[in-house]
Amino acid sequence: MTMQNLELNTTSTVAPKQIPTSAEIQAWIVSYLADLLEVDSEEIEVTIPFDRYGLDSSAAVGLTGDLEDWLGCELDPTLLYDYPTVEALVLHLNSELKAKS
Repeated sequence: MTMQNLELNTTSTVAPKQIPTSAEIQAWIVSYLADLLEVDSEEIEVTIPFDRYGLDSSAAVGLTGDLEDWLGCELDPTLLYDYPTVEALVLHLNSELKAKS
């Protein structure tokens, strides 16, 4: 049996994860809410407070946790209380993500 020496490419050019745009973040949140509430995405208004959609604290924490996983960064579970609309949350996240990059 012949053994070959394999060289590992240590200069791999793996691109860093791209920061999502505001539009991508908003689309993700709107889609998440639409799925959670079992409505069409078009029915989610980005300027209406989350509590008007009937989100309780466990739903807010769940959304924050899933958003944290999607973004790949740690988020405060109370974020939806500090930024009570999709629009406000997206602006905040976009600003924070740009500052960290």
